[in-house]
Amino acid sequence: MSFILLRAARRMNLRTWVGGAVMGKSGQPVPRLACFELWGGNSIVAHPIELPGLVGWVSSTPFGQAASGGDVHYLSVCSQGQISRIALADVAGHGESASAVADRLRLVLRHHTDNWDQSALMRELNEAFQQDAQGVELATAVVLGFYCVTGELLFTNAGHPPLLWHHAESGVWECLEERTPYAKDVDGLPLGLIRGTDYTQTAVELCPGDLLLLYTDGITETRNGSGEELGIDGLLERVRSLPVDSQNDPAAFGAALVEKLRQFRGTASQRDDETLVVIRRS
Repeated sequence: MSFILLRAARRMNLRTWVGGAVMGKSGQPVPRLACFELWGGNSIVAHPIELPGLVGWVSSTPFGQAASGGDVHYLSVCSQGQISRIALADVAGHGESASAVADRLRLVLRHHTDNWDQSALMRELNEAFQQDAQGVELATAVVLGFYCVTGELLFTNAGHPPLLWHHAESGVWECLEERTPYAKDVDGLPLGLIRGTDYTQTAVELCPGDLLLLYTDGITETRNGSGEELGIDGLLERVRSLPVDSQNDPAAFGAALVEKLRQFRGTASQRDDETLVVIRRS
């Protein structure tokens, strides 16, 4: 386990989990660390994150000053320390019923931490979305897999708002969607439509300094005192107004964006769970 991961664990007060055991020379079972898990959860947070080849920042605020809500963010690193997974899901509804479904989604994601191919993971998530739960109708999710050796990024969007992608070389912000012109082939990896779902698995290359913004619709559906909705265009307008320095911590960018959103809302009340995840390739 690398120093950067241990440092992140100490900072975030999070935990590892053991995924089995092997027999040592003495014949005694030796615990084997299957993966290192950074579990963000679905409660109020605002903190930096570090993963192999990535740095970032997470901000999440449940609706109505609740202890937890329907937004769930999840981060993990595979057993070889090369593949990171970032997931953001938005369960319809609020409170304990939505929180319970969010926890179930987390278990599915954890089960596939060591899988580079996200096909089986998305099929299981699709099934989890359809399970009955009181007060919960559906969920959306975006799931990323990042291979730090090559900079390749897999993404699958299950009805979630599109990611925003800042290209460090050109300085351009754009939506990252399935039909992106930056899509690439990855040897031995099935891309395109995932059987048994309406989701696709797409690969792009995340270049050094590139920034990704994940968010839930509680952000884009924010309204100001006049009843005007922010929308994706309004979010893009605000991220484009902020300086993006590839040498700086994404926490500064994330905090500045949260302030922009607060200014837009003004005296209006929060209407939904709100989560932002900022990720930069280091």
